[in-house]
Amino acid sequence: MGKKIRVGSRDSQLAVAQTNLILDKIKKSYPQIEFELITMKTTGDKILDKRLDKIGGKGLFVKELDKALLDEKVDLTVHSLKDLPMEISKDIPLVGFGKRENPFDVLVFGEGDELNGKLPLGTSSMRRELQVRSLYPEFEVESIRGNLQTRLKKLADGEYSGILLAHAGILRLGLSELKIRVFTEEEMVPAAGQGILAIQARAGEKYDFLDAVNDTDAKRAALAERRFVEALEGGCTSPIGAFANIVGSEVKFSGFYSNEKTGECIRETVVGDILNAEKIAEAMAVEFRRKIG
Repeated sequence: MGKKIRVGSRDSQLAVAQTNLILDKIKKSYPQIEFELITMKTTGDKILDKRLDKIGGKGLFVKELDKALLDEKVDLTVHSLKDLPMEISKDIPLVGFGKRENPFDVLVFGEGDELNGKLPLGTSSMRRELQVRSLYPEFEVESIRGNLQTRLKKLADGEYSGILLAHAGILRLGLSELKIRVFTEEEMVPAAGQGILAIQARAGEKYDFLDAVNDTDAKRAALAERRFVEALEGGCTSPIGAFANIVGSEVKFSGFYSNEKTGECIRETVVGDILNAEKIAEAMAVEFRRKIG
């Protein structure tokens, strides 16, 4: 790898902001390294009229970036971990996990801090939809696609009473003016990896400078949450939530799962030793499968 590190990112405002957060942190420890940001529009960014589970899942958001890595057009890529598919090629492994931002989901209000009962709630996530229906049973829930700014514009234009988003994206873009309700993990279990930025690169190359951003707790949480999804044989579009809340040497692991065929949902929380986080996650997934299939 040469002196200049080429870093790939989706071309959305949020994706670029997230990538720059990682690069800025590396530069503080390694000011001698030069970076070049290369952005690209992915297939998932181009297809905006269908739900993700109808067009092939969130792997569509990384296909072009993966190819750029494999073709050596970029050296690293930065992703929201929750948007990565469970199957990662051994040729381009995950090599870094940044410190976790707020992992929870939020409801963004259209006007003031109250919902308009005549308008629907908007989300592109079946996981969020299933959980918000139990919190707001009187509201219709409709699909909404597009990047964060596009969704916020649709909200401002009066198409929705409120929309469901990840709190991390709002914080990273500094959108403090938005009126929001932050859900607790008891109300809405986040997606696996939500709030964590992941770095992907080619196998066999050295990335010593990533020690400037790598976070042990984020990695442990990421591996446990993704293990839960894998054990349920779910992908990024499956209605599955997983959150490993790490406090000291303990992990409080919360899981949510819905059987897509029956519509039955299950949610549980287990506390255990952080060193057993992945085993705890897998055991919960096995138990969920046993209970509701």
